Amino acid sequence: MNLIEKKTLSRIQKEKRSTIKRAALEVFSEYGLRGATLDKIAIASGLTKPNILYYYSSKDQIYFDVLSGLLDEWVAPLHDISPDGDPIDELLSYMKAKLKMSKQKPQESKLFATEILHGAPLTQNVLATSLKQTLDKKVAVIDKWIEEKKLAYVNGYHLFFSIWAMTQHYADFDIQVKSILNQNEEDLFKDAEEYLTSVLLRTLSVNAP
Repeated sequence: MNLIEKKTLSRIQKEKRSTIKRAALEVFSEYGLRGATLDKIAIASGLTKPNILYYYSSKDQIYFDVLSGLLDEWVAPLHDISPDGDPIDELLSYMKAKLKMSKQKPQESKLFATEILHGAPLTQNVLATSLKQTLDKKVAVIDKWIEEKKLAYVNGYHLFFSIWAMTQHYADFDIQVKSILNQNEEDLFKDAEEYLTSVLLRTLSVNAP
């Protein structure tokens, strides 16, 4: 799902690029693609602007690289859903993985959300091809589980949309959540996991009241 062509890099080149991408993530998350500048990325990375341009030809190329890695991570938990596992366990594990990402990588979530809110100019093709193909396969798994009476009826696509919305809310709207609840992060995400687990159990269990 990479958005730019990958070239063979030396260890030092990989380390420098990783440093640049970490700094760029902070800058892009705060300022967006338009507001971000190479100067801001240079300051955040501790490197000079010419040094950055040695590894990347432009700000856009850095953005492509950051977003490419982000999309790979974002989709990875979908691949872990096994058709041979217990349906409830598989879907709860997926929800927990997504919630963990919101806890540990809020900047990545916000950057992805910003890209989508701006019409996904760089990722629309990926969303309509690679992501859709992966999601289609997982929805087919859910449909089979429903047919086998292992899950209550649910629209698989809207189930995934709901899981994305419920878990990513804790990253994309973290200031709102923390301001209202006034909890430490561990308690907040513990409560969130318990609540979302109860919601999914009521939604998916065949014998749910």
